[in-house]
Amino acid sequence: MQRFFMILLMLAGIGHASVHAQETFTVPEGHFLALSYHDVRDDVVPGRDPDPYAVSTRRLVEWFDWMQRQGWQPVSLQQIVDAREGREPLPANAVLLTFDDGLASVYSHVFPLLQAYEYPALVALQTGWLETVWAGDGVTYNPETFADGASREVAAEQALPGTIQYNEVPLGAEGFLALSELREMQASGLVEFASHSHDLHRGILANPQGNEQPAAITRRYDPESGRYEDRDAFRQRILDDMTASSASLEAMVGVAPRSIVWPYGAHSEEVDALATEAGMPLSISLGADPVNHPTQARFNRLLISEDPRPIEIAQSVRPESARRAGSPQPQRVIHVDLDYVYDPDPEQANRNLGVLLDRIQRMQVRTVYLQAFADPNGDGNADALYFPNRHLPVRADLFNRVAWQLRTRAGVRVYAWMPLLAFDLPDQDLHAELSVQRPGPEGDPVPADRDYRRLSPFLPQSLEIVGEIYEDLGMAASGIAGVLIHDDAYLAADEDLAACQHAARWPGTDRPLSECILRPEEKTQALIDFGDEVIGRLRNFTNLSLDFRTARNLYARVVLEPEAEARFAQALPAAVEAYDEVAIMAMPWLDGTELPPDIWLARLADAVEEQIGGFEDVVFELQARDWRGEGRWLEARLLRDWMEQLVRRGVLNFGYYPDDFLRNQPEFGPTFEGMSLNAFPHPR
Repeated sequence: MQRFFMILLMLAGIGHASVHAQETFTVPEGHFLALSYHDVRDDVVPGRDPDPYAVSTRRLVEWFDWMQRQGWQPVSLQQIVDAREGREPLPANAVLLTFDDGLASVYSHVFPLLQAYEYPALVALQTGWLETVWAGDGVTYNPETFADGASREVAAEQALPGTIQYNEVPLGAEGFLALSELREMQASGLVEFASHSHDLHRGILANPQGNEQPAAITRRYDPESGRYEDRDAFRQRILDDMTASSASLEAMVGVAPRSIVWPYGAHSEEVDALATEAGMPLSISLGADPVNHPTQARFNRLLISEDPRPIEIAQSVRPESARRAGSPQPQRVIHVDLDYVYDPDPEQANRNLGVLLDRIQRMQVRTVYLQAFADPNGDGNADALYFPNRHLPVRADLFNRVAWQLRTRAGVRVYAWMPLLAFDLPDQDLHAELSVQRPGPEGDPVPADRDYRRLSPFLPQSLEIVGEIYEDLGMAASGIAGVLIHDDAYLAADEDLAACQHAARWPGTDRPLSECILRPEEKTQALIDFGDEVIGRLRNFTNLSLDFRTARNLYARVVLEPEAEARFAQALPAAVEAYDEVAIMAMPWLDGTELPPDIWLARLADAVEEQIGGFEDVVFELQARDWRGEGRWLEARLLRDWMEQLVRRGVLNFGYYPDDFLRNQPEFGPTFEGMSLNAFPHPR
């Protein structure tokens, strides 16, 4: 199970990557690079070793020699704290060396090298493991530091007394640090110990379908009751673990830890706050940007794998954000309706999921926008949700299962596709009370239900309801990589008279509106601010190591005709500034154009480049279906031709909607040819 979760880090793009460039990079001034090591052995065979995260003693010595020759300086956690507090700046090319899991090789192989080079390091200990193996080895240790015997019970379930399952192999005391070794390293002044949790280095049941997900950020599912751990129980479990680990470490070495190194790098703002409450304000994870500034409370590390050469580590210093800027990675997206996966028969739903996974794997895309709401009648409004929540019916507890399988089996980044305002509340009177308003036949405000039935962004109760729905999504599926805001985020020219109500406030503030008849750009900003508020509540629960990103659907009309902002309260420049990605609905027949589609797409690309100067921040989302008339599927060759046209124009990112994977629509062959990155040219 441990190896399974570590592999997820590689799928998320967190692990060590192959490097082809010959240029090396330096750590920016005042920053530090953080590296995550695990086992160190003499017999590691790169590419064939059963443990991809083990490094050879020879390679570690080469890296230490390289740092010494190049003037790279390993620093202690204390030096980072000193730099943060303004006492002493970090040296040039500062490096934080960390070693996870408390394996025996830290003392036998690493510690002698630290002494020889006089390099400091941070060692993260999973205290529950140590207590378990020491107890099984007959070592006398204070039993009061066990967390209610939980670690003993886990060990008993794993076949051998005094062992833990490490990389799917039972490992006893001989595989881990001894108490005397901990104390010797502590006394040396070269090693500081961090918590690696007490009993969170494992997966727990995360949904009715049986997926196990990281214990530190997952609400445990109880199959007997059919219920999830509630928020209070989750928080108490994490806080108890942090407290137990801190007390155990203090008993071992005489010093309580001030940092938590999260198992598998899985953590959230919520659990970071709990660790701080337990006395560990420094949160250390894994991530795409392993170069950190001392003022950060959270540090990312580069996961060392496949026994890399020093030059490969040095070439990985540049943050992911800088790599993207220097060499943008084209994105291919498939926008998936979870309604196609759903079936009242869970076995059939699972078979449908298998077909989806095969399709996504074959398409070789990087991103899936996955519907998190149920819309069986196709009107765009959320009638129910696919995750447990406080406000709408649950059609099926399906979203977390499908998102997790897509991430782990197909290796894609999954964005939750969510409405911003179009939630059909079961209480119809409340829905009418909170609705976007427009003038009725007599001039009085009435609910604006001509298209989407939206809640007003100016009413605090709307914000609270939608915010809680987004919180519930985060608690149900902490492993999503982003969120896509649905195209319901608009206000027409005669909307929203709800801003004139006494209770109305600017979204996310207590500020009354001085003028309730708002200009188009004010409506545009209000929708952005409303989105910021609810997405912020979602972010509190998502895995911070996954580089969570935000995306927003935008109508093509407002790009082609900027004056159409008055009809939609949408504008491309404002959306690009507010979101990581803008998914433009590049759907000529949905737009209602009378132009030939190829000319229309060319004009759309020209307008994007004219307004924002390029294509890196936008995704062109093509239509795979013509919803006019009977809603026929497009010929896949036509879809491919559109994609090739966009590539020739210099567009980097595109995808399509919808995808009926059960019926091979759009047809796989031509669609794959259009989506393929194998022949992607350099942008103009």
